Amino acid sequence: MAYPFAKKRVSIFVDGANMFYTQKKGLGWFFDPAKLLKVLRGDDDLTDAYWYMGLKQPPDPRDENFVRFLAYAGYVVRTKGLKTIYDSETGETTQKANLDVEIVMDMFNTIENYDKVILLSGDGDFERALELLRSRGKEICVVSTQNWIAAELRMAVGSHFIDLQDLRDRIERPERPIPPSSFSSAPATESSESAGDSANA
Repeated sequence: MAYPFAKKRVSIFVDGANMFYTQKKGLGWFFDPAKLLKVLRGDDDLTDAYWYMGLKQPPDPRDENFVRFLAYAGYVVRTKGLKTIYDSETGETTQKANLDVEIVMDMFNTIENYDKVILLSGDGDFERALELLRSRGKEICVVSTQNWIAAELRMAVGSHFIDLQDLRDRIERPERPIPPSSFSSAPATESSESAGDSANA
């Protein structure tokens, strides 16, 4: 039997690349992953927290340090090597590591472990996954910021949306130089995709 004030079991999933560009382009400030975890879990029981990010090959020492920091902060870190993509029309190359599939797989493989799922991403590709989780009785929540979340994802979650701007005074990290590859290892050319189709939001 569920009681009104019973603690929920919460799992948190962070789309690292999307969050990097949300902070860099959308917010103009960066959050502290450890503070973020504490604020989002609140008084509930944290089951798991996952952080997904691409890594250069060979890995950049700064990225490796960041992975260790995330692990000590309480995250399970999922990584994938960045792949170089060549555009034959422009002659330009970009690097990308799409971890959307891994995020959704972890959401469903651990579905029995949580009552509430919190997704940090603005990517519209997660709309259907969240709808399916809700149909299975899970409470859903998306954390991003206005204008950096896809319209379809924003409409799908309704009031179950937390704007990072509203948490700034509790999660902002102190001002200090940000390693260029921190949080995502993805290049700026990927921002239009990884920011959750913000142009259409």
